[in-house]
Amino acid sequence: MADLDEVLAGLTRTAGPRLAAYGFILTGSQSDAEELVQEAIVKTFVRRPRLSDPAAAEQYVRLAMKTLIIDRSRKARRWRDKAPTLAAPAVELEPVTAISTRVAVEKALQSLTPQQRIAVALRYWDDLTVPEVAAAMRLNAGTVKRYLHDAAAVLRPLLGEHIEPDDDEGIRVVGVRRRR
Repeated sequence: MADLDEVLAGLTRTAGPRLAAYGFILTGSQSDAEELVQEAIVKTFVRRPRLSDPAAAEQYVRLAMKTLIIDRSRKARRWRDKAPTLAAPAVELEPVTAISTRVAVEKALQSLTPQQRIAVALRYWDDLTVPEVAAAMRLNAGTVKRYLHDAAAVLRPLLGEHIEPDDDEGIRVVGVRRRR
């Protein structure tokens, strides 16, 4: 039991802030993120009680967080499909100006649907390709592209333009001269 306590302590000490930030990206809320991390840790250590490395445990917890949030969004979608009159209307956000970046991102993430938020988190936070995001969400690549496109349309006015560098561009290493 002491080994499990040491792994849990090491996990929360070294990876706790990273897991909370990842949960925030997935949920859009600090309190929901903290609950998601706790639930994922419990699920991970119930199913894999012999984990002995905090780094390996962090990866299992991240996977559990992704699975939990995807399952929640599916459950919410089924509920919305079955009870459309009981579903809460979407809340319109005021324009985000002169606020801290963190608040702006939180508000912007809350304006996305759960599926869009998951697609954005997997694509830009986990740096997965569109086919990898599609596999993780168990969707077609075209559906994932639609979620990312719609999310960009919602986020662009709130957070500004995001331009991804071309994959063809070389990475310049500081202090190394290029050959001509």
